[in-house]
Amino acid sequence: MKRASIGTFEKTPLEPAFRARNTSVMTTLLITHAACLAHETPPGHPERSDRLRAVLQALDGEPFQDLAREEAPRASIEDVARAHPRAHIEALLARVPEQGFERIDGDTALSPGSGEAALRAAGAVMHGVDQVVAGNVQNAFCAVRPPGHHAEPEMAMGFCLFNNVAIAALYAREKHGLQKAAIVDFDVHHGNGTQAIFESDPDVLYISTHQSPLYPGTGGVEETGVGNILNIPLGEGTGGEAFRAVFTGEVLPALQAFSPDILFISAGFDAHADDPLAGLNLNEADYSWATQQLMRVASNVCNGRIVSTLEGGYDLEALAHSASAHVRALMGI
Repeated sequence: MKRASIGTFEKTPLEPAFRARNTSVMTTLLITHAACLAHETPPGHPERSDRLRAVLQALDGEPFQDLAREEAPRASIEDVARAHPRAHIEALLARVPEQGFERIDGDTALSPGSGEAALRAAGAVMHGVDQVVAGNVQNAFCAVRPPGHHAEPEMAMGFCLFNNVAIAALYAREKHGLQKAAIVDFDVHHGNGTQAIFESDPDVLYISTHQSPLYPGTGGVEETGVGNILNIPLGEGTGGEAFRAVFTGEVLPALQAFSPDILFISAGFDAHADDPLAGLNLNEADYSWATQQLMRVASNVCNGRIVSTLEGGYDLEALAHSASAHVRALMGI
């Protein structure tokens, strides 16, 4: 059994994440919102607000002084309805309790702040699209929670309420005419929700590297959608060398061949060797390398347009270091 981090990062105020932009040219934008801290989970739950505090504290250090920072807008119900039926959205938001917790399933719960957090999380990734398409920044990282890639069209599950990356990909198409989107998901768990939303859509390529067998039990190599799904299951104990080999041999060629108009990253950092919920053995250097490789392909096929969003990662120290490595790579430092 892998160790779980039992410490908590210092609960510093969120405000430092929103310093005014430097007037020099910015290449990477950090998007977050204080509401994402108000989505509470039951005591002992691994998807807790300290995860976001850890990431934001790490990204407030000296190497990130030139990181552009903006607050996430709130997605509307119409925005979320690009990926989820409106009736499902309204029913889920209606279950948000005035106090305590409302259980959706054994893993997923709502608290009084969950609705606002979920709408801000989706809004962050959409805002990232806007800013990247406008050319204001080269790429964006959305430090938000709850995560999203397990959320299916009509089912919240796996700590996820709405599928943030799917909403943003469909928004990019409808709002900005970016017909073809690619989503690379290196979270240790398969993004069953993202796959379910896009498995019949040939204009969205979904690529997932994930541990198998593991929750949620999907993501077999035979699950190929309409030729737009590439699942790469990894056995327990897989380390950086094998991960890099499949990235080089399968992920990058598929991405290059698809030639998307924009690239999204479902950036889960729970494949780290110290993560308590899984059994892969990646480290910060692997995440930095993978990000650099994705940037290289994106520069060739979509003018470098990348929007990344936080998914999993449950050891606070490993999460903070991994997210830092990912953002440093996005910044080119």
